[in-house]
Order: sequence, then C-alpha cells, then structure tokens
Amino acid sequence: MLNIGQNNRLTIESLQQSGAQLSSRDGQQVFLPGRFVTAAMQEGDEITVFIYLDTDDRPIATTEQPLVKVGECAFLTVSDVNKFGAFLDWGLPKDLLLPFGEQKRRLQPGNKQCVYVYIDKASKRITASSRLNRFLPEINGPFKGGESVELLFWGKSDLGYKAVINNKYLGLLHQSDVYEPVRVGEKRSGFIKSISPEGKINLALHLPNKAQLGDLADQIYADLQAHGGESDLTDKSSPQAIKAKWQVSKGSYKKALGKLYKQRKIILSDDLIKLAD
Repeated sequence: MLNIGQNNRLTIESLQQSGAQLSSRDGQQVFLPGRFVTAAMQEGDEITVFIYLDTDDRPIATTEQPLVKVGECAFLTVSDVNKFGAFLDWGLPKDLLLPFGEQKRRLQPGNKQCVYVYIDKASKRITASSRLNRFLPEINGPFKGGESVELLFWGKSDLGYKAVINNKYLGLLHQSDVYEPVRVGEKRSGFIKSISPEGKINLALHLPNKAQLGDLADQIYADLQAHGGESDLTDKSSPQAIKAKWQVSKGSYKKALGKLYKQRKIILSDDLIKLAD
C-alpha cells in the first residue's frame, strides 16, 4: 500500500524522460518527477520517497522531506489565506491546508501556528488542525513516572507550558517546575514527572537523581550553618522564591529538605527551618 503523508520504500519500475515510475510491493504505482531523479538511480533500485497529493489530488512522490508528516505536530508558517482556510508552508511545492473549522484563531500570512497533520476522512487529503485535543489525548496512556520523552511546547497557560509528548499525547510542564527558559515552539527532551489521579500527564525538564538531591541537601545544610541556623525558605514557600535562591523546582527542594529531616539535621515548621540541636 502507498502510505500518503509518509515516507515509502518503493522500487523504480521504469525511468522516463519526464521522471520515474515507482511501484510498491503490492503493485501500486506513483510518479517521481524528473527534477528528483538522479544519475545514480537505476531501474530495479529501491528508494525512499515521501508521497503526498498534487494539485489534482493524485498521489505524487518526492525525494524532498516535508517539515511534518501525517501523525505529527509542528509549528508552520502561514503562506496564504483564502476562502477555504489558511495555507501553511511545510517544505513542499503544494502548501498544506488548515481549514477555518480547524483553526482556534483566525490567521494571517506570516503567522506561525502549531498544527497536527492528518488525513481528512471526507476529502482523503492531507490536512492540518490547530485543535490538537481533537487528535491527541490528555489522559495518560502508556507512560510511567521518570520516562524520557520528546516534547514540543505549543502553548502557555496560567498553570504552565502545554506540550505535545512524542507526537501522541498532551501534557503540562507546571510553572513550579520551570526553572530555566522555555519557549513556545521549542522542541526538547524531557521527562514524565508524574500522572495525576485524573490521568493528566505532568512533565519535567530534569529529574533529580539521588546524587543531585544529596548535593542539594548538603548545600542547604551548609547555607543554614552560615546564616545563623535558620531560614524562612520552607517547603511551604513559593516555587518562585525557591527557584530564585536554588535554581531548582519546589519538588526537588522539598525532597532535599525531607532528606535532612529524616537525618534529624533540621526542624521543620510552616514558616521556618532550623538546624537541630
């Protein structure tokens, strides 16, 4: 089968002046225009091509790679807007349609928008949607705490940064866990921090290991010794105050305090930390 919107491994059936005729293992054929045919290509060779639809909605092959494939998310630039919707530059000659019904806000040429790419059931065309929650669940599926994942930050709310996880799920990096710059549109590696009782996926950019927590606990203990044995920066303090002093999340700070408390090195109250006698 030809997989529209994906890379396909196909065989060169014949070379022509205008291009190459390619075929899949089940005999389906698609044309590769001459501008993508190289001198090294021979009949019988297997090559990797991306398949999309031309202006007449016929499958066409290219050796160029788009910025996003079907089943993936990406930030794309609006190249044009007409009565059908916005058209996005995805790196191929024919722009990608983002219909008005799939837009969360009206777009203008030059705007950037995060979209999910899918095959529209009615038209069979490759289509974009900015309504990510129509396609990607916010409730946890296979993830476990501590798992490494790939993130695309696509929005921001009062709670933190919204992210697409592995192109398959939606999660949130809470503001209390943001202790380094994060930009909407940025791709980076991260971690599943935890799963809420409701199944929501909480994210982290770094997971402290035991050595890091031990080091932080030692630093807190030394800071207390250097400042009269007391501190008003407790586990009830704001994430911003903790981040300003220690450059760590509130969760990491609480774990380090917990370690010192279990070692009977400190006394904890809601508004004060004291060195134990």
